[in-house]
Amino acid sequence: MAEHQQSYEFSAIDSKDILAERQRSWEGFVQFATWGVGITVAILLALLIFVV
Repeated sequence: MAEHQQSYEFSAIDSKDILAERQRSWEGFVQFATWGVGITVAILLALLIFVV
């Protein structure tokens, strides 16, 4: 049978590390949302020009 881990190693996490990680995540989300809106606008403009 598989052996179960009986102990865990914890390391200290600084609040600055958590804040930096969350800021990077937020910046990634904002960049994704900006590109998404831009691409959606470009598609809608293309539809307006070529289909209508």
